[in-house]
Amino acid sequence: MSRHIWMAAAAAGAFWLLAAQDKFDLGTITKEGERPRLAIPDFRGSGQAQSFMAPFNQTLWNDVDSGGVLRMVPKTMYPTTVPQQPTDFRQAPPPAAQAQRGRRGEMVQAPTGGGLWMSDWSGPPAQANYLAIGYTAVQNNLFVLRGWLLDLGRGTQVIAKTYIESLDEAGARKAAHEFAAEILAQFGGKSLFGTHIYFVRQQGRTGPKEVWVMDPDGKNQRPLTHFNSISNWPAVSPDGTKIAFTSWAHIYPGIFVFSVDPVRDLRFYNQRGVSTNSTPSFTPDGKQIVFSSSAGGCCRIFLANLDGSNLRPISSSSSIDVEPKVNPKTGAEIVFVSGRSGPQQIYKMNMDGADVERLSDGTGEASNPSWHPDGQILAFAWTRGYATGAFNIFVMDVASRQYTQLSHEGRNENPSWAPDGRHLAFMSTRAGGHQIWTMLANGTQLQQLTTQGNNDSPAWGR
Repeated sequence: MSRHIWMAAAAAGAFWLLAAQDKFDLGTITKEGERPRLAIPDFRGSGQAQSFMAPFNQTLWNDVDSGGVLRMVPKTMYPTTVPQQPTDFRQAPPPAAQAQRGRRGEMVQAPTGGGLWMSDWSGPPAQANYLAIGYTAVQNNLFVLRGWLLDLGRGTQVIAKTYIESLDEAGARKAAHEFAAEILAQFGGKSLFGTHIYFVRQQGRTGPKEVWVMDPDGKNQRPLTHFNSISNWPAVSPDGTKIAFTSWAHIYPGIFVFSVDPVRDLRFYNQRGVSTNSTPSFTPDGKQIVFSSSAGGCCRIFLANLDGSNLRPISSSSSIDVEPKVNPKTGAEIVFVSGRSGPQQIYKMNMDGADVERLSDGTGEASNPSWHPDGQILAFAWTRGYATGAFNIFVMDVASRQYTQLSHEGRNENPSWAPDGRHLAFMSTRAGGHQIWTMLANGTQLQQLTTQGNNDSPAWGR
């Protein structure tokens, strides 16, 4: 929990990584040399389709590159000629016929097909294991992509498919997203296309804060709220159809629940006379909300239905408890942030409030817990080894308490797991200001998504 959350609550009261598809070894992400090497040359388009190829090629490359399961071969290593379809390839002569000797018996450079032999791509300098090729065209006023994924070692087609979308930039990007998703699926990866990142944007230092949403690559950024007030700490329902957040739109901080398509206020009832209701999140079945409230004193963890009815307390401490998150796998335990032992730390308890135990070791300040989809790993912000307020992103195995630090530059907070369990969104000041970034869950492949205004509190949902 960032310091301003803690101060607001006080004033009111006054490593190992596991994939979404079961378990996997972190080494599959961290050891670059063990990933299959994939070459994706720029695709070309005919007619009007060519005008959309720049965003198409960028989207295709970025989607596959960020998937974390393949090693991308730099385009500077590609042959000079790029085939557009498998029939463009020519049969290379046998290796013995390729070896040539000069007049004095010395070896000379073996001939190549200039890019039209598969060995041009599988051999030096590219040394690719796989090659994605294709082309686009316009048919019946639609954007048509014909794409192939080739296994260069076997000389076989892994994917051969046609994608048809609208004839505009959005359609070109969608076709690229879909082709990239199929490529990643061949290697056990999951595409993030179709997921969304909700976040909070403030224009200027004193302007209102509104909840925004964007695609996982930072495209299509748009506001969801227009309260002209302070709205913060969005959370996404498990099915991605709703968000919950805190807003000062009615003077005191209260809980709001919105549907996202269409955007509509679902009218969460905040108890009268309660000065603070904040930091909501959904239960795994999407039918209830857990949040921090000053009802009966500040601030305890409460559970309520989506409309605010059937309110009941879970924690009973007289200290400040905030940021509750229910285990998405079991639904049987909650992690939360509390100051019951001094500086804010991360705790865990059962859904009935029993068996409270501290997860962070008591040093520094720990906040912003986020469950991995497997329910065994936490990402969180921690000042361990740093000055007060200098948070960095850590991940912890809850059972063993083993942890590792992922960020090392600037101030980094609010980690949120992607549905694929391989990526994290978070806020960072490493480039100046508060901006939303993503990274693989080993701290690599950093990507900045926002550049305008100050942005924080990302929540990644379906």
